[in-house]
Amino acid sequence: MPAAFRPDFDLIVVGAGHNALITAAYAAKAGLKVAVFERRHIVGGAVSTEELVPGYRFDYGGSAHILIRLTPVVQELELTRYGLHYLELDPMFHASGGETPWFMWRDAGRTADELDNLFPGQGAAYTRFLNDWTPFAESVAELFMSAPGPLEMGKMAVSSGKGGDAGARLRRILRPYGEVAKEYFSEERVRAPLNWMAAQSGPPPTDPISAPFLLWHSLYHKGGVARPKGGSGGLTRALARAIEAHGGQIFTSAPVKDILVTGGRAQGIRLESGELYTARAVVSGTHILTTAAALPDEYVPAAAREVRVGNGFGLILRLALSQQVKYRAEHEPAHFHKNSRVGLGLLIKNERQLMKGYGEYLAGEPTTDPPLIAMTFSAVDDSLAPPGGEVLWLWAQYYPYELASGNWETRTAEARENVLSAFEHYAPGTRENIVGELVQTPLWLEQNLGLHRGNVMHLEMTIDQMFAFRPWLEASQYRWPGVRGLYLTGASTHPGGGIMGASGRTAARVIISDLTRRGWK
Repeated sequence: MPAAFRPDFDLIVVGAGHNALITAAYAAKAGLKVAVFERRHIVGGAVSTEELVPGYRFDYGGSAHILIRLTPVVQELELTRYGLHYLELDPMFHASGGETPWFMWRDAGRTADELDNLFPGQGAAYTRFLNDWTPFAESVAELFMSAPGPLEMGKMAVSSGKGGDAGARLRRILRPYGEVAKEYFSEERVRAPLNWMAAQSGPPPTDPISAPFLLWHSLYHKGGVARPKGGSGGLTRALARAIEAHGGQIFTSAPVKDILVTGGRAQGIRLESGELYTARAVVSGTHILTTAAALPDEYVPAAAREVRVGNGFGLILRLALSQQVKYRAEHEPAHFHKNSRVGLGLLIKNERQLMKGYGEYLAGEPTTDPPLIAMTFSAVDDSLAPPGGEVLWLWAQYYPYELASGNWETRTAEARENVLSAFEHYAPGTRENIVGELVQTPLWLEQNLGLHRGNVMHLEMTIDQMFAFRPWLEASQYRWPGVRGLYLTGASTHPGGGIMGASGRTAARVIISDLTRRGWK
């Protein structure tokens, strides 16, 4: 770096998603002069919340905070000091095919007891499943908290469990999660919701080497499920306050056009407005393809353009309702209706419904009868809706970005109707209470949240793009190869999508070690 170079900042952060903000917060806390540049008018990326209908606050993306609870991020950054207040969800999940609903409580024993009452033998199977795979899940969580190496699968197999055959465990890890679920649970009404939750990472139950998406389940009982008071954006608003409290600056409505590279070193950014800002280092928290597009062509390796983004993933229908959701379960006790609105509703009729939806997706068609994740968090947070009202968010899979016929401008109404009709199987009459809505198609997600081709995970969550292969091998240590001083964070990096913050924390660790003498503390 030339002796005359006087940068504006130590670290420029491109994008204000939750991982990028976590990196910025750690860097600012370590004494670095930090600036965050975000193209939208608010921080948070897909972890943000706004009042889109008068009196109703809608999340734009992720809503259930699960994975971040397995990390030390909230405690280390002291986010409660900056306004973050988590509301516990218990029950964590409400599982139903339309009849005989059951709950997953934070207390695994209570969950197992209620399962045995409803489906004899399945509670014992649930306990065995948790006992068999909790050590594995804890090993995965530990691996998620550090820069990845090439031998993770073997490490997980060796460390996952006390005694037993590591080879047999590894064989199970390499299998489709649908098959592993069948080994434990004979009752489809138990098995299908567990498979549906596992499918939230993307791969269907038949994909090889997908078992970890199911085997992770035991950690829900360890970390629990929670919601920030005021919406999912409560997390990112607290992060922004923490950054500013440590002297950092945040610029919104400030889209970055170019990452400036001189002599193989990142030296700053150019905004779309033409303004230039310089720094000792730059970290990009945007989609890997967005980062690549901001760089001079000669610094973009072929591997960066060859990452597999996929063809869409899910669709979200967000509704403002004038009345609370009422599930059809007249034979259930009075507390059922309150409990069913608290946690995430895993609404799936049977395993065929999920596979049928995936088949339609492969054919380039929106799912006609989707399984759903139903979220009515106004049951625990009265700031999300006016008295007596409700927010209802319905996540559905699978929806292609590229359609075999038509386009999303002409087919959004059809997809929206199918999602609503699917929910009315569980809660008839819901449509009569709609007072406002937002439909987030794969195209909407790309245009508004920068999620290329509508994939909320950035890149496909398959073994060829996990651990040391995310986003690709040479870039897996949170550094852009061939450009000194350019770092990466976000869902395009290990460990991938979801509200966890592990990528942001690990990227910060790398950056702070490189830029400060005292390194990571």
